[in-house]
Amino acid sequence: MKKSHTMNAFRFVFYSFIGIFMFFIPVEMNGTSSIPLDHVVTLIRQIPYFEVVFGSFVIIVGTVLPFIRNTWKQDKVTMILSIIQILALPFLAFYLFQIGPSALLADDMIPFIFQKIVVPVTTIIPVGTLFLAFIVSYGLMEFIGVLMRPVMVPVFKTPGRSAVDAVTSFIGSYSVALILTNRMYREGRYTAKESAIIATGFSTVSASFMVIVAQTAGLMDQWILYFMTTVFVTFVVTILTIRLYPLNKFTEEYFEGKPGVVEQDVKGDRLKNAWKEAMEISDQAPSLIQNIIPNLRDGIMTSLKIAPSLMSIGVIALIVANYTPFFDILGYIFYPITWLLRLPEPMLAAKAASLSIAEMFLPSLLVVDAAPAVQYVIAIVCISEILFFSASIPCIMSTDIPLKFTDYLIIWFERVALSLLLATPIVYLLFL
Repeated sequence: MKKSHTMNAFRFVFYSFIGIFMFFIPVEMNGTSSIPLDHVVTLIRQIPYFEVVFGSFVIIVGTVLPFIRNTWKQDKVTMILSIIQILALPFLAFYLFQIGPSALLADDMIPFIFQKIVVPVTTIIPVGTLFLAFIVSYGLMEFIGVLMRPVMVPVFKTPGRSAVDAVTSFIGSYSVALILTNRMYREGRYTAKESAIIATGFSTVSASFMVIVAQTAGLMDQWILYFMTTVFVTFVVTILTIRLYPLNKFTEEYFEGKPGVVEQDVKGDRLKNAWKEAMEISDQAPSLIQNIIPNLRDGIMTSLKIAPSLMSIGVIALIVANYTPFFDILGYIFYPITWLLRLPEPMLAAKAASLSIAEMFLPSLLVVDAAPAVQYVIAIVCISEILFFSASIPCIMSTDIPLKFTDYLIIWFERVALSLLLATPIVYLLFL
């Protein structure tokens, strides 16, 4: 039954306002300025015993579920990942009962992964997907898509609606943005190539986490400048990497080969056409309850799917980073670049850059006593590189986006190398 134009307009404006408010408008609460979604998650995490109970639940259930459903052997990658995820159980036991090697119980090892990655990410995903209904289902993405298409298509080779993804990552959460990207891909609104570009090009850590990096690098007195330069480097690197292998060779097919909902370009009054598109989507949208329930269910299932990967792969990455010479050796890949750029302590900068594949925060810790130029460059690079094994890569792997393991490594290398080349002259020009 077709709804009245007034009702469609009300649904679009009201629900879109709620979505924009929850994801994009910073609000101060208890002395902390962040988006309302982050405040909601913070309040949930303050429930007594929530972190231990919920974190343990998603890790344990998420680990055993593939074996109960017999989905663990559906392909080689899933089989290997499911076996690795089993390690999440002993790592969780070490944390809960304070047993096992003391090195793994250090604050920057298993407790860091559990408290700073597993619990926050698996909490924000179901809460975030609940509120995604306000952004996705009532016309906002189509409205933004029409307006932003002239920029997004030629520059990023993605639909105009992907601008919402980009902003959601930077202001909100990369994990929620990845759920949004995956949903758009499954619904046939992104191709495989577009979803891969968005996942590896926009889904970086949020602005709130950039504050922690800036504090570590002593950049808070220049926070706005640091934020803007990091956004600039991240997006320019994305513009370049989408024109390089493997992203430039990705298939343009839609999910499971089905026909896609192709975003059409418009002629004439772009704002008028944007409104028309939004009204059509608002008219077709189901009720809010019908939208929220499946969203929440999908969010919970995603948290179950991703929790064991975050715990197992995250801890393994930190073990390799802290107790093996692997990243000292890997650093030689970037040493020619840091040396040619005349960065002070080029080997230290190269090792810090290589550490970003394990965990994005480790590079800034490694250079905390380094020369200011190295600190500033690495503070930008560890954000703009996007891909790391303690969180973002397992998050992408939990989606349907068809990226292979080698794709992650190649794109990570390209992003780090290009970030170094772009960030270094900017740092010398603006910060020093």
